Amino acid sequence: MGKRRKISEKTVRDSRFPPSLFIVYLVVLFLMAGIHTGLLVGMEKRGWGGLVQTVIPILYWMAVAAGLTIFTRQQIRRTYEEPMHRLAEAAKKVSEGDFSVYIPPLHTSDKLDYLDIMLEDFNKMVGELGSIETLKTDFFSNVSHEIKTPLAVIQNNAELLCREELSEKQKGYAETIYWSSKRLAGLISNLLKLNKLEKQSILPERTDYDLCAQLAECALLHEEAWEKQGLEFEADMEDSVTITADSELMELVWNNLLSNAVKFTEQGGCISLTETSDEHEIRISIKDTGCGMTEETKKHIFEKFYQGDTSHATAGNGLGLALALRILQLNGFEIEVISEPGKGSIFTVIIPKHKKEVSGSDE
Repeated sequence: MGKRRKISEKTVRDSRFPPSLFIVYLVVLFLMAGIHTGLLVGMEKRGWGGLVQTVIPILYWMAVAAGLTIFTRQQIRRTYEEPMHRLAEAAKKVSEGDFSVYIPPLHTSDKLDYLDIMLEDFNKMVGELGSIETLKTDFFSNVSHEIKTPLAVIQNNAELLCREELSEKQKGYAETIYWSSKRLAGLISNLLKLNKLEKQSILPERTDYDLCAQLAECALLHEEAWEKQGLEFEADMEDSVTITADSELMELVWNNLLSNAVKFTEQGGCISLTETSDEHEIRISIKDTGCGMTEETKKHIFEKFYQGDTSHATAGNGLGLALALRILQLNGFEIEVISEPGKGSIFTVIIPKHKKEVSGSDE
């Protein structure tokens, strides 16, 4: 009790309850016992009955117990609970990517205890994490931009080679270089976009626009891909519905979801695009008859670089769904996934409807 030890040349108390607190408890209990004795003597002198002499001490000690309980509860809350709640809130902010968190010490440097040291270590850890995050951001921004230029040169030259009169073997080499450089360029582009979205250096520029027209345009962009694979494509949408969102970012969402549907649907399968709305929300569903996903895969599909079906790993980089989710979150929208192995998948984007969107859809 009240023991001190040294940590890194600092004298630290091992207990958060000072010895004086226990002395207070002891003195109070002695006083209460004295008052109890006085009560008994006083009641005896006045000749009060046995029932009264029994009930009054019981009520007295109930009041003493209640008072000590409330006092002890306040001490525990002030000494342990409040600091731990602050630590829990700070840890939650850090887990959400806020590295500007700082928890002030509870005592001055000459009265430190083990909880002060824990908070100090937490602040150091957050500072280190912030430095690492800054380094990662700088790396993505600087290195990605540096890689883009030579990669574009490789891609352009490979494309030119593909047009030349070459042997089948040489043409195959050129096409491999071209598609690999194109895939790498897509990876770098997605990394930059995702990094900017996570750091909120890209903020949504919300405008009113026709969602159905955008969905139709995105679907037409993938027409060549689904025809090449012999897929059937079905669309069921309203003539027009207006939403308020960042149209450029939302276009990335639809393109990612449609390209995934094409990628994971075997030849002869079917993809459907459905848009419905009511007075509360708009729902856009993209359904495929592909390989589907297990429950375990569904838990991780929105994680960066995760690819549940490794047989299609060369067709993507595992960033599309992570990017789509972040864009939807920034716009205040939601996404649901229904999937079973061998039965395909349904990705549904839910857009809350506002008053001006209702008027837009009625026109």
